[in-house]
Amino acid sequence: MTVFHEHFFVITGGPGSGKTTLLQSLEDRYFLVMPEGGRAIIQDQTAIGGRALPWEDKSAYAELMLNWELRSYREAPRRNRPVLFDRGIPDVIGYLELNSLPVPQHLSNAAEHYRYHRKVFIAPHWPEIYEKDAERKQSHDEAMATYHAMLEVYRRLGYELLELPKENLDRRVQFIMDNLEGMR
Repeated sequence: MTVFHEHFFVITGGPGSGKTTLLQSLEDRYFLVMPEGGRAIIQDQTAIGGRALPWEDKSAYAELMLNWELRSYREAPRRNRPVLFDRGIPDVIGYLELNSLPVPQHLSNAAEHYRYHRKVFIAPHWPEIYEKDAERKQSHDEAMATYHAMLEVYRRLGYELLELPKENLDRRVQFIMDNLEGMR
């Protein structure tokens, strides 16, 4: 039997779909937020001359992302209030599959053992707001493919996906808040 964590909520999707901005706004409203590891890992690896980068060693990068997500899961407060995660452990599986790399058994085990709420918020690819930067180098096609990879992996792992509307930030915040209220 799969046991979901009723107070841990993931917001996932492709790169550049407004997840981080949305989570920052929710954090400003006193929600507890666990940040995404990808950008921080890229910044750290670049600073130290490391090779665990998505354009150098994708498998090493995925291991660092897994470690980040495991640490975030363990550090998240176990209280009777929502904790929002900017991506989750299943995102690492989606990343590897998107890049046609094998998913190690320990990663599959982690995705089964460390569960989030059964309902996951997913941000669709949104070309109108997508922008490349120093860490986000994917094309629009790659960003769209990432979105579809996340849809597939979360569904396969038994999660129900709630697609965020492609609307202004206030509407997206309200969508999250309304849904969180309905899940309590």
